[in-house]
Amino acid sequence: MLSRLCRRPSFRSCGSASSSCRLHSYSELHSPEDSQLDFRAFIEQLRYDQDLVEIDREIDPDLEAAAIVRRVAEVKGKAPLLNNIKGAEPGGLFRIFGNAASLRSSSKERYGRIARNFGLKPTASWRDISQRIARGSDAPKQPPRVVPTGPCKENILKGDEVDLHKLPAPKLHIGDGGKYLQTYGIHILQTPDGRWTNWSIFRGMVHDRKSLVCLVGGGQHVSIIRDEWLSKGVTEIPWALAFGVPPAANFVAGLPIPEGMSEAEFTGTLVGQPLDLVKCELSDLLVPASSEIVFEGTMSLTEKADEGPFGDALAVVFQGNRRQHPLFRVDMITYRRDAILPISVPGKTCDESHTTASLASVEILALCKRLNLPVFDACVPLESYGTWCALQIDTDALRDLKISARAFRGMLGSHLFNSKCCMLINRLILVGKSVDVYSYEDITWALATRCRPGVDEEIFEDVPSFPMTPYMSHGRGPHGMGHRGGKVINDCVLQLEYELGSEVPFSSVEFETSYPTALKEKLKNEWTRLGFDEV
Repeated sequence: MLSRLCRRPSFRSCGSASSSCRLHSYSELHSPEDSQLDFRAFIEQLRYDQDLVEIDREIDPDLEAAAIVRRVAEVKGKAPLLNNIKGAEPGGLFRIFGNAASLRSSSKERYGRIARNFGLKPTASWRDISQRIARGSDAPKQPPRVVPTGPCKENILKGDEVDLHKLPAPKLHIGDGGKYLQTYGIHILQTPDGRWTNWSIFRGMVHDRKSLVCLVGGGQHVSIIRDEWLSKGVTEIPWALAFGVPPAANFVAGLPIPEGMSEAEFTGTLVGQPLDLVKCELSDLLVPASSEIVFEGTMSLTEKADEGPFGDALAVVFQGNRRQHPLFRVDMITYRRDAILPISVPGKTCDESHTTASLASVEILALCKRLNLPVFDACVPLESYGTWCALQIDTDALRDLKISARAFRGMLGSHLFNSKCCMLINRLILVGKSVDVYSYEDITWALATRCRPGVDEEIFEDVPSFPMTPYMSHGRGPHGMGHRGGKVINDCVLQLEYELGSEVPFSSVEFETSYPTALKEKLKNEWTRLGFDEV
């Protein structure tokens, strides 16, 4: 339904950005909740929010498209829709869209674009978004609905028509080892017995006219599924890659949800209705019916090729940093009319590679609750590139445990650092009730004032590492290039809090805590009359 409403005439037929080239008013066609369910409805929601820039002049996929997307992330600009990509087939493959989950410049709507991925108001806070995911995952289950066809089937390329070299695949950074078609699509793989279908996001570079080489790391769910197939003695397995899927599904595919859990069902549960899926042409795999582009083919279990270098989310690229990774053969491409390829261009300053990773805090908190650990809340600050997690400790429950600080840190680290939800987390920061884990300013305040180096820290070397961290891949230390260690807990919970809980004889020094209520209210009411800007 949404796909028909969101169809846009080919940019080549309508020329410049005239009114005849635009869709109907978003409010005439959709509700904000639709933006989480359909990629084009999401783009229209951004247009309605005045958070979209359409560029109709020709854009070169060799660095120029990516440079626009990267600069948008760094200046917190409007999301770009590039309608005229050099080398694109008219009305076909493809337009490019970037910054689907980057930040906005407005302080009141900083997370507005991310919120729209979940059908929320643009003023939603990071806490609101995190709680939305947590509440949604506890709702009644919504298994996907299989439908006979969908917009992703409007066009088909097969056989000799499939040639990745003919696509305007973007080169994203000057130091990259190739053209990265896959940065924001979802890979779809299934166990041999069909009990578990996994959706996940991992990058993919054009290798030859029929193949991508994709980064497959140890500990990922894709490697678990690969190993099950290997035990059957097969050499290749069915695979699909879907671009421009329902925005909520893109986020879910990036979450570290437990092994064996279906991302399709998780997404339906989150949005409150089943996702519409269609069967692939070449296998029994199911893909979102409204997908912009779908690659169908196989993942090789025997053939590998060089992948990289790539300027990833940690914003450091090492020359010549290539690794052998599996080949994924593309045998068929199906796509919507005027298809749109979403891309992510990682680097310094937050973009969707950081915002999706940072929502791992939802699963970290859920694990803490399942283990009955005294943790109130969790947040992965965007400023940490998705590698720190602040845990707000229930200090009253901690007091009642009558446990030493070192024993508590050891217990936490053993549970969390050995879990997939902390695969990308290098640093856990423990804070008390007076510290807001959603405030990076508060977290750094706690680190600066309450964590004594060498005393309030616990180093973990015998746990799975995040090997892409530069200090692990190219640094010093006992494991260097290895896949163990490099993780730490910084304990900013004072000994007084371990002993007394929340009944501690100290408080923060700030406007809200240091003055009488009547005086505070008086000043707030008079603030602009005194000559200050509105807060």
